[in-house]
Amino acid sequence: MKLLVIEDDQSIIDAIKVALEFRWPEAEMAAALSGKKGNALVRRESPDIVILDLNLPDISGFEVLKDIRSYSQVPIIILTVRSDDADMLKGLESGADDYIVKPFNYMTLLARIKAVLRRTEALPYAGSHDSNISSRIKIDFVNQKVKVDNRLVNLTPREYRLLAVLAQNAGRMVDYQTITSEIWGKHYQGDTESIRIAVRRLREKLNDNPPAIILNQRGKGYILQN
Repeated sequence: MKLLVIEDDQSIIDAIKVALEFRWPEAEMAAALSGKKGNALVRRESPDIVILDLNLPDISGFEVLKDIRSYSQVPIIILTVRSDDADMLKGLESGADDYIVKPFNYMTLLARIKAVLRRTEALPYAGSHDSNISSRIKIDFVNQKVKVDNRLVNLTPREYRLLAVLAQNAGRMVDYQTITSEIWGKHYQGDTESIRIAVRRLREKLNDNPPAIILNQRGKGYILQN
């Protein structure tokens, strides 16, 4: 596992490194003190996961996140002193996979890193190679590729997992609790707003506007029309 930390506080970088050496010695770690250098390292090093601070000295962490998402689906955990719900939602809407507020426990951070990696590596498989979900959507479950109107779409691991879970239950309502457990893990403490954000981003990529593929049953969950 290769971890990249984009953080302007050297003491935090050093503490994460010590925690890795103590609890996860086989992991590799690289670090960048600025957003531009961090972005360059993502391109060059192809890390398995990125820890990203929002308050960087050169450019906003949100800009770094947006740029990384333009070319990579690497899992990203935001690490920041900002605890406002608006910032958390903006980070998730921009494609972050998790959000941790400073100060934080370093062992908890490692546990969250492992949880994100498990979710992105163990993506759902429906038991067959290809599945025509509808006249517009085709999923290759083995290679984890999705086509809409015969056009390949680039989904993040979380977006793919969400679509796969809905596809495996096509025509049936999937409740909020099941979605959060499958996408974020059974110990996830967030509310349905995170689900709404994930569904909205997925709909955008599926060109499902107004919604005709993924429908909401208010107060209950979502259903994928087959």
